[in-house]
Amino acid sequence: MFAIKLCTRALVVFLLFATVAVAEQPKPTVAHNDPIEVDNSLTLAKVVELTMEKFPDMAWLKSLEEEATAIKQRGESWTAGASQAGLRFQEATSGTLHYIDATVQVPLWNLGQRDAERERGIKAENSADLQSVATKLRIAGLVRGALWDMELQQVRYEQARAEINVFEQLLSKVERRVELGDLPRADVLLAQSELLQKLSILTQAEAELMHARKRYASITQLTKVPAAYQEKLVNLKKIEFSHPAFVAINSQIERKQSEIKALKLVGSGQTNLTVGVNSDRGSNKDPRTNDTESFNIGVNIPFGGSEHLQPQIAALNVELNRLIADREQFYRDLELAHHEAEHNLEVNEAELEIANELKRVAEEHLGMMQLSFSVGEINLMDLLKTQSRTQQAVLSAKERAIMLERDIALYNQAVGVLP
Repeated sequence: MFAIKLCTRALVVFLLFATVAVAEQPKPTVAHNDPIEVDNSLTLAKVVELTMEKFPDMAWLKSLEEEATAIKQRGESWTAGASQAGLRFQEATSGTLHYIDATVQVPLWNLGQRDAERERGIKAENSADLQSVATKLRIAGLVRGALWDMELQQVRYEQARAEINVFEQLLSKVERRVELGDLPRADVLLAQSELLQKLSILTQAEAELMHARKRYASITQLTKVPAAYQEKLVNLKKIEFSHPAFVAINSQIERKQSEIKALKLVGSGQTNLTVGVNSDRGSNKDPRTNDTESFNIGVNIPFGGSEHLQPQIAALNVELNRLIADREQFYRDLELAHHEAEHNLEVNEAELEIANELKRVAEEHLGMMQLSFSVGEINLMDLLKTQSRTQQAVLSAKERAIMLERDIALYNQAVGVLP
């Protein structure tokens, strides 16, 4: 019995010492740790910018810009394709005549084709720029979510540490009263059991915090966070057609339409202009031959081949209509996301008021129950139940305050506003 009591006291001393050490400098309860530092020079907008610089989609965005530049350069060309040079030599079997033909063949733009190619280049460039903005908005959503999830897990972790403090103090009081004979020894075990449960909750809360930190670091490739990232609620009541993501998919549709238009103008093929020089040379052995030089010009006009373009046009139409269908579905998804963000915001505003009032009532009730326990009017189990309800009310109020800030950020995200 003495050994059990000694072990019990050793556990209490250890827990009290651990609490003091944590109060002075919080340390993780397990070896794994994902540190995050607060950087006062950082802003939410800056974090989004830094995240985008290292985001995997940057290679894709760069290739879109390079493609647009290549299409624009083609539209600026004076010819519709690569020119060809030809050289032909012919000699008579008698060896008395030599013919040399030199030609240059230049593909010409069909009527309106060059303007269509220029327009295609402009649409491609515009689409590349808008894809960049839409990607930035998507990244902003990931950063917003990661920051507020980390903040929520931080509050839960801090609350778990605070509860450890409270229960350690309670255990100390219970032990003193057991020694004085005011309480049964079973209450010591009950208090110890509650304390160990709180330690388990703290360990889990710490694990969730580390997961949230790692998620933030994985998304942003940073180990620093802004000192403040609260946002003001924007004054937009619906999804506008200027939403960056919606504008981006519209630009893809316009680009595909310009691509189809340019392809149709190819028609049966490209008209080719041919310019040539002929040289006839005779031998001195044949007095009838004359040395002559001639110049020729010709035009090759293709016809009857437009049906060969139809499979390509049909394939582009499939892609176009897929984009149009995606746009319609995407707009519905945006409206749904806006509705949910708006509803969550309203719900959490109301819930925060309730949670704050519940916290006030619970704390007042706990004070009364602590007084009753100290004079022996209630038992430890009744006090622990009240203590648990109060701590849950305190945590709920803190969580609701953070969730409201998070919902403001998510509402801004839903309507397409960048930080």
